[in-house]
Amino acid sequence: MTEFLDRSGLSVDSRLADFIEQRALPGTGLDAARFWADFAALLGQFAPENTELLAKREALQSQIDAWHRAREGQPHDPAAYQRFLSEIGYLVPEPEPFAIGTANVDPEIATMAGPQLVVPALNARFALNAANARWGSLYDALYGTDALDAPPAKPGGYDAERGAAVIARAKAFLDDAVPLASGRWADWQGGQLLLADPSQWVGSRTGGILLRHNGLHIELVIDPDGAIGKTDPAGISDVILEAALTTIIDLEDSVAAVDGEDKTLGYANWLGLMRGDLTESFEKGGKIVTRAMATDREWTSPDGEPFTLHGRSVMFVRNVGHLMTTPMIRLPGGAEAPEGLCDAVITSLCSLHDLKGLGALRNSRAGSIYIVKPKQHGPEECGFTNRLFDAVEDMLGLARHTIKVGVMDEERRTSANLAACIRAVKDRIVFINTGFLDRTGDEIHTSMRAGPMIPKGEMKASDWIAAYEDRNVRIGLACGLSGKAQIGKGMWAMPDMMRAMLEAKIGHPRSGANTAWVPSPTAATLHALHYHMVDVFARQKEIAREAVPSLDRLLTIPVAVGRNWSDAEIARELDNNCQGILGYVVRWIDQGVGCSKVPDIDDVGLMEDRATLRISSQALANWLLHGVCTPEQVDAALARMAAKVDAQNAGDPLYEKLTPDSVAYRAARALIFEGVAQPSGYTEPLLHKYRQMKKAG
Repeated sequence: MTEFLDRSGLSVDSRLADFIEQRALPGTGLDAARFWADFAALLGQFAPENTELLAKREALQSQIDAWHRAREGQPHDPAAYQRFLSEIGYLVPEPEPFAIGTANVDPEIATMAGPQLVVPALNARFALNAANARWGSLYDALYGTDALDAPPAKPGGYDAERGAAVIARAKAFLDDAVPLASGRWADWQGGQLLLADPSQWVGSRTGGILLRHNGLHIELVIDPDGAIGKTDPAGISDVILEAALTTIIDLEDSVAAVDGEDKTLGYANWLGLMRGDLTESFEKGGKIVTRAMATDREWTSPDGEPFTLHGRSVMFVRNVGHLMTTPMIRLPGGAEAPEGLCDAVITSLCSLHDLKGLGALRNSRAGSIYIVKPKQHGPEECGFTNRLFDAVEDMLGLARHTIKVGVMDEERRTSANLAACIRAVKDRIVFINTGFLDRTGDEIHTSMRAGPMIPKGEMKASDWIAAYEDRNVRIGLACGLSGKAQIGKGMWAMPDMMRAMLEAKIGHPRSGANTAWVPSPTAATLHALHYHMVDVFARQKEIAREAVPSLDRLLTIPVAVGRNWSDAEIARELDNNCQGILGYVVRWIDQGVGCSKVPDIDDVGLMEDRATLRISSQALANWLLHGVCTPEQVDAALARMAAKVDAQNAGDPLYEKLTPDSVAYRAARALIFEGVAQPSGYTEPLLHKYRQMKKAG
């Protein structure tokens, strides 16, 4: 049974209290008694306002629902709809032009363009892999994936034919990014290196040459005696790309953290990352392997000066949003504390170890703490976060705006008021992005009563999505983010389909985004090629001259007007959504896995987190509400897909079969049948309820 300790009137899970007092506070100069007193005061100040903001969300939603109900069967009137949204305060006046004032930002975020990883904070191995994905082998990434347009490697050791194709592709990349003064890289014999642009050669060391293009480094590993190098006329044994410039260590959508045990593990891993001493041991190939954080990389410039390159991704931590409370801390009256407030204090406390140089390695050389704040609805909630971070800075003795914020543009009220949201955090913002899944989930829920929505697969081609993606970049540029902050794009969800990623994901840097999410370190290395193909900051200058798409387009509701689906179309959509829901929920509930490669209905592995669950459950809740399908059809689809998910997980010794009485099955069904009533269509309240039930046995 969980033990709780009294700390300044707060009832605190003993595991969390011990972590804070024995690991997070020592060395920071902060007194434990004062820390708890200040923490209690902060919760006392901000928890009531947090509750009021959530009540405002629900009040606005009720008014929007009523507006649609009153006009059922009538043609949609966009002008009247916009006036109504303004009258109720859902839309706020557009702010006068302004530029953000964020300072002390690391170059990986402000002035460089490259891939970004997102990994669950509860998985130390994944977190270490991501932190170390700053540098990746192009040879390995090409050899081991379908990215290379060549026959797959033959089994039984190194395939020299495949290897030759890898080397040819890598040298073709070098021809484009760092061309020689004459000839091609395939013909270079070593010796004197003459580049078309000599300034691209920026460093050397024993066994290495360092080049740079579009702000990203390229390392040539020279090893004439190695297995690969001895086959190369110049002795090149690998090409190492600067890849994942940044990583988001996630406490939100990719984790199943429902109590003090889970949260303390996430905080402990973040502390280890901030100190540089996180390690993880695991079995691989019959041996125990211990993974640790990569060190920095030492070089000598062409004029003989030594310099160092950062060895790891610069790390953000994603806190939870404003919605959930947590049983790990209870307020004096017995209510659970808002989880987002706890995250802000405790992750910032852990980050003090980085700022004060208490560990072996550094994260931010600019002296900043980077927190991504998701699922905020409009500028009022962003302003609340700004004042919360002010209070955390005061509590921890930090200068104003040491804590930077990333605002995820994934809720409709934020998208529609994006400039005002940015203005609310204008002196600490370092990141905005777009995310199809959560944004579409909120689109469906906000307009739940407007009518049945188009199928999930058709959403990406809809006009409101195009307007959303374009507005995000253009508004961000108009607010001065270029050169000071990241403008990001969403995830490539298919980690085994790298050739398709190389074809499609170049669209993200072309859109003006200076970062985009990828599902693995290998994918980061391959996606880095796109940032050599596109000069993102030059592209941003071009885009900044273009008009911002109209609010009319963004607020187009994706209802299926006059659509008559066949029984086969309905069954396919039900099966597709139910399979995705069950496949994700069964791991979340039974195993506490919040992010993993989940096979879809066609057995394609997709990196799934809670955002996928939100769109799928809301899509089915909407169709049930409007009679497109019946409860009996949904239950039949759940039964069919439970059998499929069982078969897909047959090789997992920890897997528990789905039955109508199992906790996971009941959770999946509740997400659909109770979806209309869930706040903003979020899945967390039900997932936490059923996961806690499962953990309690």
